[in-house]
Amino acid sequence: MKKVDVAILGGGLAGNLLARQLRREVPGASVMVIEQSHERGWKVGESTVEIAAHYLGVKLGLSTYLYDQHLPKNGLRFFFDTDRRDATLTQMSEVGTDRPPPTPSFQLDRARIEQDLLRMNTEDGVDVRVGAPARNLDLDARTFALEGETIGARWIVDGTGRASTIARMRDLRLPMEAVHPIASVWGRYEGVRDFDDVPDRAWRARSRYVARSLSTNHFMYPGYWIWFIPLGRGVTSVGIVGEKHVFKRGSRTPEGFLSLVREHGAPAAMMEGARPLDLEGFTQLAYATKRFFHGGERWALLGDAGAFHDPFYSPGSDFISLECDFTTDLIRRELAGEDVTDRARTYDAFMQFRYDATLLLYKDLYPCFGCYDLMRVKLNFDLGCYYNLWLDPIVKGEHLDEKFLMSELARGPETLAALEHFSKLFQRAREHLVATGAYYEKNLGEYNVGVDCLRHWLEEVGTPRKRRQIRERTEEVFNYGRREALKLLGEDDGKTLRLDELVPA
Repeated sequence: MKKVDVAILGGGLAGNLLARQLRREVPGASVMVIEQSHERGWKVGESTVEIAAHYLGVKLGLSTYLYDQHLPKNGLRFFFDTDRRDATLTQMSEVGTDRPPPTPSFQLDRARIEQDLLRMNTEDGVDVRVGAPARNLDLDARTFALEGETIGARWIVDGTGRASTIARMRDLRLPMEAVHPIASVWGRYEGVRDFDDVPDRAWRARSRYVARSLSTNHFMYPGYWIWFIPLGRGVTSVGIVGEKHVFKRGSRTPEGFLSLVREHGAPAAMMEGARPLDLEGFTQLAYATKRFFHGGERWALLGDAGAFHDPFYSPGSDFISLECDFTTDLIRRELAGEDVTDRARTYDAFMQFRYDATLLLYKDLYPCFGCYDLMRVKLNFDLGCYYNLWLDPIVKGEHLDEKFLMSELARGPETLAALEHFSKLFQRAREHLVATGAYYEKNLGEYNVGVDCLRHWLEEVGTPRKRRQIRERTEEVFNYGRREALKLLGEDDGKTLRLDELVPA
């Protein structure tokens, strides 16, 4: 029997990133990656945001590679249409940056980065096996068969994507159809129109000539959104995510997908003359897991092998980054002789908390998506929370401090209650705007840079801050969300509330 310290099932993005991190941080550990497919195809999940970009650049030393082989990203950008879906791109109201983002992020060609990581890991001493699946997995014994050989592993990590090998063996998968029923169809295209090749100088000038084409561009509609993500070398990812009623019979065929896109004036214009390369889709996107890590049984789930909620705001690679960090720490400690059972429970509880908190950004809120005046508030509010509450501690490395995590978990119910409160406030504002006929009122001609909550304190992120300072910024962001939502409702009372007044009991 061949023995290894860590066997990673799946040689996609998650599995390869973990293997690279282990070679860098636990160099004495023997690592095997098993990838059954010889082909590295395009995959959804091309857009990264700040947590993932920090992990890739700082933890894994991939900054030069990313700038050399992939595209820098100019933030998230959102466009809003009329109720007839006939506005031109330059007429649409817009939320999006007017300068390069302060924290880098990237648009990834998933096929390229996965192939490159397999090569890098092989060169770095990882035992990479491509072309044969792991069979007869015995999770209790931590053994499996590979090309006629029995492999024994001290740790087994599942990076098999939606196949979710371990989650299905242990009955961990939790369906989310009743909680967040959304679907998606997407494809890759050549010849998509360039967002920056628009002969409207005033429109280009309002974003200070920042390249819109490098953003993750969202066209926003009630109940759904359409993405345009550049992948480099003339290829663009285009997809639709939405409530299930949005997708007609045949939407998951190349002709049906294009027909659906062509019902929207500006997206249709972007796709004129585009040539399809592939098409994929899921009839249900969201699902959860009962557990991400098990210290006693020495296994972990990464990325889609564990859970997924929604691609809006591109959180998938953020979650992979956290899971890889936690898994690497558990393996390092356990190989050094530490009992990691309790620490694994803490890491698991935090991942469950992060999943629940992130889900509240989307659940029941898709009907809000088509309204510029409302989404302007929500997008600024969500970005302020992300930088202050989620990105900041990870940049400082606090997420691997068990005491810090315990304090975050102790405040978890308060955080979830606050997010639930604002979700209901935004839903109430939508109902009011629909009832008064004002839902589409500001969808043409408006522009917002999306940093209303960050303007005067962005430079604080990642620096030493006391808990009091973090709470003050949270209070600012929450007051912004409350005040702007109440203005839409015609109920603004002009008050600035303390945090304990903003969060419902």
